[in-house]
Amino acid sequence: MMCHWFRTLAVAGIVLGGAVMSARAEEGSPLQLEAKILLGHVRGRIDHMAVDLKRQRLFVAELGNDSLGVIDLAKRNLVRTISRLSEPQGVGYEPSTDTLFVANARDGSVKLFDGNDYEARGQIELGSDADNIRIDAAARRVIVGYGDGALAYLDAATRNKVQNTPLKAHPESFQLDPDTNRIFVNLPNARAVAVVDGKSAKQLASWPVDRGGNYAMAIDRERNRLLVAFRSPPGLGVLELADGKAIGIVDTCGDVDDLFVDARRKRVYVSCGQGYVDVLEANGMAYQRISRIPTVAGARTSLFIPEIDRLLVAVRESFAGPAAIWMFRPVP
Repeated sequence: MMCHWFRTLAVAGIVLGGAVMSARAEEGSPLQLEAKILLGHVRGRIDHMAVDLKRQRLFVAELGNDSLGVIDLAKRNLVRTISRLSEPQGVGYEPSTDTLFVANARDGSVKLFDGNDYEARGQIELGSDADNIRIDAAARRVIVGYGDGALAYLDAATRNKVQNTPLKAHPESFQLDPDTNRIFVNLPNARAVAVVDGKSAKQLASWPVDRGGNYAMAIDRERNRLLVAFRSPPGLGVLELADGKAIGIVDTCGDVDDLFVDARRKRVYVSCGQGYVDVLEANGMAYQRISRIPTVAGARTSLFIPEIDRLLVAVRESFAGPAAIWMFRPVP
């Protein structure tokens, strides 16, 4: 339970952060910083995030701290820290069972927690390096990338592993396409994107890429494009969603870890450990950068939540300040 002084500190951080940024915000910027929500005494790298929309709770995988932060997005404060994890990387909330799934790198487990009181509800052993998590809500499955190269399919109700897809290398970001039941998987160590049939769990194709560090990925459904961000050299690759044909590439900031499509505004948000969020705009079938928003070095993890129309950026503790979630409001 958080003590009173920490609640006070967290609220103060929100107010001060919002006030400072409001004063500094550049007129016409496509992202305005509304709040800085403090994460408490969190050190080290922060990895992926997920959201429980019904309760408006944000889950933050604090890998370097072996903990998971739980934030109330409506009140904009920290409400719980789940500790004694094992390098948590991926996190996903499965609504039909009201269960929180947390993938751990060190022991390869997926730990389960009740979605209401966050009490432990068991774990599933995958072997090693459990990483990204995606929720297949329609099929009531939880899909986890892990090990030297595989996707595990977990039945949300029985909490059993029901299928497995072997891959050539460890999977990083992967995206589900409900229209075609395909899963697109970034394999940076193989310099490829694997295409998997979501029903049979069999790999359909492997699309080679000509740059390294393809960690982040998103689907632009309106344009039928697969967007793949690279780290070496930095850039956003644009591929045909149908067959993986390379369409073009756009320069981005360095050390990309997350990217999201804002369909309402025809934008793409790219968060980088270099200390920026790049904002790209779709112009017809092309993309061009319209703004570069400063954050903090190492703040490469983000989550765009269309339902509340906010971009959240995870900022690790550094000389620049404490660990926090920066909440951006897209404009107009």
